[in-house]
Amino acid sequence: MSYTESFNEIEIIYADNYLVVVNKPTLLLSVPGRGKDKQDCLISRLSIKFPAILTVHRLDWETSGLTVLALNKDIHRQLSRQFQEREVNKQYVAVVYGHPEHDQGEINLPLRCDWENRPRQIVDPVQGKASQTFWQCLERLSDHSRILLKPVTGRSHQLRVHLQQLGHPILGDPLYAHPQALKMAERLLLHASQLEFKHPASGEMVKFRSPVPF
Repeated sequence: MSYTESFNEIEIIYADNYLVVVNKPTLLLSVPGRGKDKQDCLISRLSIKFPAILTVHRLDWETSGLTVLALNKDIHRQLSRQFQEREVNKQYVAVVYGHPEHDQGEINLPLRCDWENRPRQIVDPVQGKASQTFWQCLERLSDHSRILLKPVTGRSHQLRVHLQQLGHPILGDPLYAHPQALKMAERLLLHASQLEFKHPASGEMVKFRSPVPF
């Protein structure tokens, strides 16, 4: 069954007997964090309506947009494999500080956790894990640009660090933006706008889109 509804502030884009696709709002954890104050999250809200629901992948607390969740262990296993094998087409839109020199490009920078400053991630050519992002400039405005991002890998904070290293941090990013870029937006301007994968039950490719809210 395909439908759009609002459930406890979570927009459900699609749901059937196997999986659910939702539009996660900004400032909501994907899964519970440590401490009583971090128990409200996407999976806990959705579990009220879908008791067997399982997280397949995560979006950052500040990032909004599309995420898919499984409704049984077999579907979870199949979807997780698609993410691990990089068979899922993910697209994001970000608004960044300044104007990139080129109209499009590829970023390959290995990333790892900055253990002394968690949850920050850093570029480490020795211990970092390979991370690849393709990007395209959609629009150049007075002092910022709109960027389409297509990550191949799915490292933590990958898009945020890659754009910072490109010299164009995402506006409103509390971890990686410099003070001027941070002040230019009230939230992290990063949105998961498209998600395409093979439906584990039907075997057909399915594609979902979410309008960018900024």
